[in-house]
Amino acid sequence: MHDLKLRSEARRLRRSGRTLAFIAAELKVAPATVQRWVTRSFPTDDRPPAPCVLCDGLALDSPTAASYAYLLGQYLGDGHLVTSARVPVLRIYACDDYPAIIDEIADAVLRVRGSKPAQMRKANSERLCKIQSYWKHWPCLLPQHGPGRKHERPIVLTGWQQAIVDEHPWPLIRGLIHSDGCRSINRVTVRGVRYEYPRYFFANESADILAIMGAALDRVGVAWRFNRPNSLSIAKRAAVAVLDEHVGPKR
Repeated sequence: MHDLKLRSEARRLRRSGRTLAFIAAELKVAPATVQRWVTRSFPTDDRPPAPCVLCDGLALDSPTAASYAYLLGQYLGDGHLVTSARVPVLRIYACDDYPAIIDEIADAVLRVRGSKPAQMRKANSERLCKIQSYWKHWPCLLPQHGPGRKHERPIVLTGWQQAIVDEHPWPLIRGLIHSDGCRSINRVTVRGVRYEYPRYFFANESADILAIMGAALDRVGVAWRFNRPNSLSIAKRAAVAVLDEHVGPKR
């Protein structure tokens, strides 16, 4: 589909009395195309395409930047960007057990993309929800996409992405924990006495994504450590309390 600006210009020229042949030559499109533009409306006429902050040189307002940081965390954890289709499609997978997380993903896509994503149950699963959104600018906003699995290629934030997550570290942390993390109760027995305390985990096979999470936690002053090579743990009482305030159990 041609750009909305081009269709609008054709209609403006037609209203000014120009012929279809003149408009076609002026805009370098077929006369039959101009005929359709001036006699029919299109779905996007009343809903202009969402701008791309990179292509259009725009600055994200604070709420949109926070939504982008959350969406980035979800993408790095459980997201996938398909660029082989005519229009790239972002797919994020979430469990039906946590409807609030599904809603938060959809809200983030709506704010960043400008339209609601589709939600559908994955064919081979009764509990997995696929949230997907088509947009030609997803590759611009998620330059970490590429062939193969994420842990098999470098995952490095660009300068503009780093600036956003530095300003909005908590939405990024929420997105990462909501995708590949959890809050659990740790139970240990010491000298016959049983102790229980909450802790958070974030697991990912990509060392780069683990480093992105660790840097975000450092930025907000949350103590963490590696409990396994592919997993980091937040267990100190003060750190857990802060995460409970900003993230909390999945729901």
